[in-house]
Amino acid sequence: MADTVREIERKYEADDDTRLPDLAGIDRVAAVAEAGTEDLDAVYYDTADQRLAAAGITLRRRTGGRDAGWHLKLPVAPGVRDELRAPLSETPPPELTALVRSRVLDGELVAVVRLRTRRTVRVLKDAAGTPLAEVAEDAVRAWPAAGAVDAGTAGAGRPGARWREIEVELVGDGGAGLLDEVGRVLTAAGVRPASAASKLARALAETGQSRDGAAPHTAGPDERPIHGSGKAAARAKARGKGAGKRGKKGPTAGDVVLRYAREQVRVIIELDPAVRRDLPDAVHRMRVATRRLRSAFRSYTKVLDRAATQPIGVELKWLAAELGVERDREVLTERLREGLAELPGTLRLGPVDARLRIWSERRRAGARDRLLDVLDGPRYLALLKTLHAFLEEPPLRRAAGRPAPEVAAGAVLKDYRRLARRTEAALAAPSGRERDEALHGARKAAKRTRYAAEAARPALGRPAKKFAKRTKRVQQLLGDHQDSVVARGELRELATQAQRAGEGGFTFGLLYGREEALAADRERALPDVWRKASRRKHRAALRP
Repeated sequence: MADTVREIERKYEADDDTRLPDLAGIDRVAAVAEAGTEDLDAVYYDTADQRLAAAGITLRRRTGGRDAGWHLKLPVAPGVRDELRAPLSETPPPELTALVRSRVLDGELVAVVRLRTRRTVRVLKDAAGTPLAEVAEDAVRAWPAAGAVDAGTAGAGRPGARWREIEVELVGDGGAGLLDEVGRVLTAAGVRPASAASKLARALAETGQSRDGAAPHTAGPDERPIHGSGKAAARAKARGKGAGKRGKKGPTAGDVVLRYAREQVRVIIELDPAVRRDLPDAVHRMRVATRRLRSAFRSYTKVLDRAATQPIGVELKWLAAELGVERDREVLTERLREGLAELPGTLRLGPVDARLRIWSERRRAGARDRLLDVLDGPRYLALLKTLHAFLEEPPLRRAAGRPAPEVAAGAVLKDYRRLARRTEAALAAPSGRERDEALHGARKAAKRTRYAAEAARPALGRPAKKFAKRTKRVQQLLGDHQDSVVARGELRELATQAQRAGEGGFTFGLLYGREEALAADRERALPDVWRKASRRKHRAALRP
């Protein structure tokens, strides 16, 4: 995996005759040290329709300076990016291109802009001489990449651009307060906050290559297009306006459902690189998004044509299952570790911690390799392309033009009735495997009802929020029961392995018994939790 650097910075622009003020003495800055001047030459890569730029992502090949090589910058938060670095090569390295696959799809990465920068760096240090931040003063020249062979050449007949930029980047523990204080001093001296999120954004605009010809703009997470095509966003906006007119009193059912679906697709696409990088909770969040989207397809069949969404739902179920291999291992391992930690030392017989660790690591290695193969495979790529196509031309039905509250309430209550049937059947089932399977089915119905209510919140407001919260309690109780069922199966296997190795399976058997008691406790608690969640007044509140 490529090296990663967390980049926390503020960008400014200045006129050629603007002089930078003395920054010594502000906040904890005791001295400003000159760090020299360097010449940087960078070529930025993107698809022809600039899908990476639309998402606030940059990929470049840079020579010169202390960090020559390939750099991929992924947005984390405003002013914060993760920069992943790879050694110099002639073509974009696979370890970086994999991280933008969910954006690029099968599009070709081509050179779009060339920048040459003369950079003068100053280091802000505290009284102990520890670096706090770097202030880089950049004189930038940009050209379209095609034909920009040397410093005086414009590409493809287009003019080049020049500007002066100031970057203030944390290198120590100065924190946002230091950046704020430096920013106040700079602006007082006539330096302005940058009008573009990155050098690339400004270069594209000033060399006439911006997709829509608009001025550079720092897009927030909710504004970033799913795909690089501006036409799709324009069509979606037009559809939203038309649907709003049909509804007259507010958003239509189509507006609400598509907004929810678009958010889940955005999460899937944006989490793809985080899952590949094995960042905390990324697998879980991506899996939840796939389930929410599939649930919306199944709950809102009056809004979205089931014939079109059902095949997508099948693929989302497949992806959720593949993500679940790793996620389920994480959850189960943590559960078993917590169980062991609660046992007194006198009951922890044999190398139980070591056996559990080996069991988990073996499963993790296999699950991780399998998941990366899935993300690099053709089936996943086809799913991503299908999701993009779905958002480009959503299969709306006639009910999509109706007022959102009445359609949303109907969908939520339909799912609730399904949950009620399954819960009552589970409560009536004989104990043992039959009840375990019935409770698992009720858990899945509770999750679907909860997601339907969450999607309906823009239409139904607080009643939908409260309904989702009450349904979540049912889902969590049933989920804990199901986790116990799965844990008991694995504990039996661990005990068998320990016995075969001559270690004895007493401790794992003890944990099995505790899980059995926990499941019984959840079964006893279910009638009361269900009674509180299923009160008639809660359902009545959903009615518009």
